[in-house]
Amino acid sequence: MTTARLNTARLADLPPDVARPAYDRKAMRTGIVHLGIGAFHRAHQAAYTDAVLAAGDLRWGIVGASLRSPDTRDALKPQDGLYTLAVRSGEGERLAVIGAIREVVVAPEDPAALVERLCHPDVKVVTLTVTEKGYCHDPATGRLDERHPDVVHDLANLNRPRSAIGFLAAAIARRRSLGLEPFTVLSCDNLPSNGQTLHRILARFAELVSPDLGVFVRDTIACPDSMVDRIVPATTDEDRAAVRARLGVADAWPVMTEPFSQWVIEDHFPSGRPAWETVGATLVSDVAPYEAMKLRLLNGSHSAIAYLGYLAGYQTVSEAMADANLASYVAALMDDTTVTLAIPPGADVEAYKRSLRERFRNPALKHRTWQIAMDGSQKLPQRLLGTIRDRLAAGADISRHALAVAAWMRYVTGTDEKGAAIDVRDPLAADLAAIARSAGGEPAEIARALAGVEAVFGADLLRDSRFLAAVGGALERLYRDGARATLASLAHV
Repeated sequence: MTTARLNTARLADLPPDVARPAYDRKAMRTGIVHLGIGAFHRAHQAAYTDAVLAAGDLRWGIVGASLRSPDTRDALKPQDGLYTLAVRSGEGERLAVIGAIREVVVAPEDPAALVERLCHPDVKVVTLTVTEKGYCHDPATGRLDERHPDVVHDLANLNRPRSAIGFLAAAIARRRSLGLEPFTVLSCDNLPSNGQTLHRILARFAELVSPDLGVFVRDTIACPDSMVDRIVPATTDEDRAAVRARLGVADAWPVMTEPFSQWVIEDHFPSGRPAWETVGATLVSDVAPYEAMKLRLLNGSHSAIAYLGYLAGYQTVSEAMADANLASYVAALMDDTTVTLAIPPGADVEAYKRSLRERFRNPALKHRTWQIAMDGSQKLPQRLLGTIRDRLAAGADISRHALAVAAWMRYVTGTDEKGAAIDVRDPLAADLAAIARSAGGEPAEIARALAGVEAVFGADLLRDSRFLAAVGGALERLYRDGARATLASLAHV
């Protein structure tokens, strides 16, 4: 027997404890185009915007765009764009059907269609969650990678771009030629100074298209900084079955998340924006202190847990945090990080660290260490290496952060502690594995060779003997003793 699908006609039949859109979705206009419509966007920005729509401002419907796969479009189109947000904690689960997404387009199928959506006069904001690698940049410098294959393609074929940067530039140029008001571009990815980084990358790309367009982007296009925080594991078939049992209808792609959610946004939107501050977002003049605290404490710890936890044989973050030695290490890592931060006014950093550890222990979230471990070459600079540089400059010990970097190095060799292959998902995966093999199996040489990847480590860390000694020593312990024994030895220091 085939279970009916979630869609507009089925909303009235849902159980009474399931929240659903009470606003007129047919009256929604498209005020936002979102690039990179994955699970995080649907659990975070779309949920905030759904609350704005529910409050009566129907100008802010979302057109989502996938830059790679049709999977999200194929899942949501038969559901009229509806999907279930399942908020899970140790106390239980609550479900809400989100209605903010009007349409999903698949960019590779019809690039011109996405440019057309971006050029609709009602569009005031373009948001992005394309992950760090989606910016076609050098993570070590934060500048456009002009040799990136997508950049090379888009500069030669701006009428059918592939990258988020190419689509933005094409739409900005088209809107300008049509006399339309520029949109604001809001990065919601984990990049340092993400708005400023995006603006620098976009302006350089536009300059390569034409000097005139580069000046226009530099002087006219607003790219506010933002900081986003919510843990969103990948949805499993088990999750789909559990949601179907609750709803009484099938949802092809529900999204799982935690109760906690935070969004800090620089309030710079010349063309207007949703009233996100009325539904829980924080609008500020300077995002930087919030961003640094989140990137270094949450994301840095998450990456450390991912690599050490994976090597230790733990499939999920909550399993890893049940290891007392790993949990003790994470707490100490956070303390080492804290001294490098400028704490936002009124923030209780000790309470924040405690809350992070509790969130990591949430047994209802099956957040896989392998998922967090993806794209580490793009993540390390802002999550761990900035803290290491600050501690080195202060003459402080870097051993705990060096262990996290060494765990990443051990992971990207592509072979785990039992000799089994690791499915390393990273844009530099093949290069990193080859570099590690070329080092001949000696941990100190592997560390030195991988530290020479300037796109990740810059040019400075390879020249710092303290960094090489700390990382090389940590990597030697991981090879000799394994992750669990290494963490256990730290507990007795």
